Amino acid sequence: MAHKNKQNYSPYKARLEKAGINPVQKASNRSFKAEKIYSPEEANDRLADIFRNHDFKCSHEERQKLALFYSVLMQNQEHQNFTRLLKIKDIAIKHFIDSLIITELCDLQFPLLDLGTGPGFPGIPLKIRYPDQKILLAEGVQKRVEFLKTVREKLDLKNLDIIGRNVNEFFVYPVNGVITRAVEDIPNTLRNVLSCLQCGGAVYFMKGPGVDPEFKLIPDELLEFYTLEKDIAYDLKHTENHRRLVIFRKIKNAPLPDDPDEEVE
Repeated sequence: MAHKNKQNYSPYKARLEKAGINPVQKASNRSFKAEKIYSPEEANDRLADIFRNHDFKCSHEERQKLALFYSVLMQNQEHQNFTRLLKIKDIAIKHFIDSLIITELCDLQFPLLDLGTGPGFPGIPLKIRYPDQKILLAEGVQKRVEFLKTVREKLDLKNLDIIGRNVNEFFVYPVNGVITRAVEDIPNTLRNVLSCLQCGGAVYFMKGPGVDPEFKLIPDELLEFYTLEKDIAYDLKHTENHRRLVIFRKIKNAPLPDDPDEEVE
């Protein structure tokens, strides 16, 4: 059980005060609005240049949808604070290319569950790339859920389900793949998707280069159901962004929980 901070002490605020910075003023001065928001037409042209400069292949139809997604994201950014990335170049590289480059590294299995999708990464770009495949977006923060519904409508994305809750061991909606770019560690994710991931399915972890300590946290009880299939180190081309794609394969079914409570919209 978490204990309340009865003295209301914040180490972060203490460091600011020691540095002579008013934490209230610092928070009020923080801006999450992009200085420039491009129209979908302008964004499409700029994405074309950025993708070309980073040797990233993307069809014209995909790029148009990504440009519209960028526009919707930035229009909602000022009041919702969905991302720290505000420049179109950063969004193109660290959100769009980062989400889609794994399609060059492995074959995804569908239906695919994007666990902890936030404002739709990597799930929305993957849906744009695979318009006919079923993808589910799981997100527990309500304002993000509403945003995802807006994106689904404005981009006219079919066969895209939105799950407005956190996925745990009681979630039993059957999927053949789970993908996540969230910060939750590997063993917790493997445990939470044990009931919904079908035998033979895969969990795709999009991680940073320092993922090795997470392997040591995986208990033997989970390794009864999963095996590590791939561990791929790669870079986002022409950047210093290093990544790891870790893939676990489910090799054995586990007993289903007694209290399934999935909520799909």
